[in-house]
Amino acid sequence: MRRFFKRLGLSILSLIIILVALILISGRTYLFKAAWYYTADVDDYKIFDNNVVQTGKPQPWNKAAAYNKIIYPDDLDKKLTQYKTIAVAVIRNDSLLFEKYWPGYNDSSKTASFSVAKSITSLLVGAALKEGKIRSVDQPVSDFIPEFKEGLKAKLTIKHLLTMSSGSNWDESYSNPFSVTTEAYYGKDLYKTATSVKITKEPGTYHYYQSGNTQLLGLIVEKATGQSLSAYASEKIWQPVGAEHPALWSTDKKDGNEKAYCCFNSNVRDFARIGQLVLDSGRWKSTTIIDTAYWKASITPCMIKDDSGQPSNYYGYHWWILPEHQDIFYAWGILGQYVVVIPSKKLVIVRLGKESAGLRTPNSAEIVYWLTDWANEF
Repeated sequence: MRRFFKRLGLSILSLIIILVALILISGRTYLFKAAWYYTADVDDYKIFDNNVVQTGKPQPWNKAAAYNKIIYPDDLDKKLTQYKTIAVAVIRNDSLLFEKYWPGYNDSSKTASFSVAKSITSLLVGAALKEGKIRSVDQPVSDFIPEFKEGLKAKLTIKHLLTMSSGSNWDESYSNPFSVTTEAYYGKDLYKTATSVKITKEPGTYHYYQSGNTQLLGLIVEKATGQSLSAYASEKIWQPVGAEHPALWSTDKKDGNEKAYCCFNSNVRDFARIGQLVLDSGRWKSTTIIDTAYWKASITPCMIKDDSGQPSNYYGYHWWILPEHQDIFYAWGILGQYVVVIPSKKLVIVRLGKESAGLRTPNSAEIVYWLTDWANEF
């Protein structure tokens, strides 16, 4: 029996050595990190290098007269707690109306936004348009990224990236360790990963959500502005909106490229500023930050057919739109990060958490409905 287990142990060790050798030979060394951490977590900024998104002069939220006096239903609390909510904040009429934190978190706790970062990257495109550093959303990607000068790649425009209609072969798989999305998350060369995609469908004809589109937008903003994404975000968003705390934008390596599609890390009150900026048509107080026409297009459904064959009435320029309530739009992260904007009530609601509650409709998150139903009560 002892000899059997010894042979079994040697066989397992040999297999591990072979697998490690194959990974090293293939160059997919990101798999070591992917295997160690396995799933994404709201504290993942701690395992990555980060660039700092700097603050300017802080503009703390004024507290509304009814601060934390509005009705907070028990059934909503039970649902949000069930899905590991860590923070909720409500802004109404530019003032903090409500906030609640779960154990271990407070108003300055820094956590990942995941795909809320896509909406932030979109805002930076709008800022670059306002400055004239990007001429138009119809500008070819090849004007900024030379790898896109031939074939179908040459037809790709910034608008195609914004509307998730690039026709790329990017594999948006989060559970497959060999997918390009996993490589982008844990790998060390985002530029190569993002630009190595193939365009397999005519750009602009098919809406399909892919993180690689956002990563290309991040590279375009960097090329157009001559600044890193975090430096440009500091100048054009974080400082003008009076963020109270520096944010962290995770990178592929030290002094590398920011993960434009996923990894902007901040707190609930400062995330609310992103919602307020969009609620106010891309302006902060009297300062216009985002090109106005671009802002409007961002929250207007692109109506490009998706894999169901139906027009996507739920997606603009990296902002989601409620199909049944086209005046409500939101940013959405995979683990239940939401920045919900309800213009009719002059409301911004931010929910941060560790789990999402799934979908009520194919392209709208259940938690967004809970929050908007709650908003109807005040």
